[in-house]
Amino acid sequence: MYEATTELPTRAYDSVNETTKSAQRDAMLAPRFYTTDFAAVDALKITPDNRQMWDDILAEFRRDPNKDHFKRNADFDADFSTMDPSLREQFIDFLVSSVTAEFSGCILYAEIKKRIKNPDVRELFGFMSRDEGRHAGFINHTLNDFDVAVDLSFLTKAKKYTFFQPKFIYYATYLSEKIGYARYITIYRNFEQKPDKRFHPIFKWFENWCLDEFRHGEAFAVLMRSNPEFLEGRNRLWIRFFLLAVFCTMYVRDHARAPFFAQMGMDVEDFDRRVIALTNLISRQVFPHTINTDDPEFWALLDTMWKNTDAMRKAEEQGGLFSKVKVLALKAANVVTFVRLYLRPPHKQALPADVRMQPTW
Repeated sequence: MYEATTELPTRAYDSVNETTKSAQRDAMLAPRFYTTDFAAVDALKITPDNRQMWDDILAEFRRDPNKDHFKRNADFDADFSTMDPSLREQFIDFLVSSVTAEFSGCILYAEIKKRIKNPDVRELFGFMSRDEGRHAGFINHTLNDFDVAVDLSFLTKAKKYTFFQPKFIYYATYLSEKIGYARYITIYRNFEQKPDKRFHPIFKWFENWCLDEFRHGEAFAVLMRSNPEFLEGRNRLWIRFFLLAVFCTMYVRDHARAPFFAQMGMDVEDFDRRVIALTNLISRQVFPHTINTDDPEFWALLDTMWKNTDAMRKAEEQGGLFSKVKVLALKAANVVTFVRLYLRPPHKQALPADVRMQPTW
């Protein structure tokens, strides 16, 4: 793994807004941009036993069920200038993280399409880049309503690119798409029950939107099942690592935004438990081992990681030598906590290989 970036003149950096600078920074929990071994991606195959499912998924991509979905209506003409300043700040932070993640996928998928010749895989990544670009543009239009749109062209040049082995791309992308589905549908269902808490119309788009995320994950499930070496042997240890890394990152990041979830009428703990459990269940369609989310110790360790991270933030704000030592100790404690999570016995009941999951909840 390595990181690379294009050096930009200071003048170029100074000319963009603070929102773009925030999206450009590579904080520990912030979405990243990736590159990979394109020749290895080009060598992927679709086995005969997975061909029908693969063709069905690509046919859905060609039909493009959401081609007319991401269009704004009169709801977006409302006056949001009276939004509570604290909620506005939290909402913008949520949108910036989302647009960075969506645009990251758009850039990676477009580059893969450009660099490979495999017709099956090339077509898939072209469709996925289309979808993620559409999502990013829709979010950025909302940011523009607040005069804080992210300069996506600047981000393409300024953001660091992290090299991931292809299998890591498959694990991480599959999980990000499925957890994205679980998050969007959970937020959408919440607002169905509490429409008075829906403070912005963008949330009305989440139901159909999340089906794009679900479809992306299904395609990666077929890719991995057609190339089973990514699911066997020591790779099972990597799968467990990525499952935990994604769950831990989401749990810590969401708990840092607890007031924002409260504004939406949700308890962040309940939200994370629902999303993680649903994502873990869906992941059984492809991963031979998943996480035992029924064990109370799993949630207790996630909470420990969040509390350590929150204490780190407070210590960093205080400054001074003692605070630096405290931060190092807390980072070490989080490493130990993650190891404890990793060493817990996995859940080993996978679903039949020919199952294609359907959107649920």
